[in-house]
Amino acid sequence: MRRAARRDNNEKLIVEALRAAGATVYLIDTPCDALVGFHHKTLLMEFKNPETPYGKKGFNENQKHFAENWNGGPFCLVDSVESAIRMLNLMT
Repeated sequence: MRRAARRDNNEKLIVEALRAAGATVYLIDTPCDALVGFHHKTLLMEFKNPETPYGKKGFNENQKHFAENWNGGPFCLVDSVESAIRMLNLMT
């Protein structure tokens, strides 16, 4: 039986802020936490909570491997509402 992916505590606030800014957000589990569409562009987001030991480590080994081999749009790590909105602003 597959267990549900554990979500970061700050994820809900980040997703709400992205949607309020006009982004489309689809939560996924692999290779990252979310597909984000904004101004007809797509980026991949990994949410990390900097208040946890796991979140402070950044990308895990699978995510690092994915990032090294990904030939698509941006794959970014965000740890706050502010960093997520900054990524959106880079998309315009």
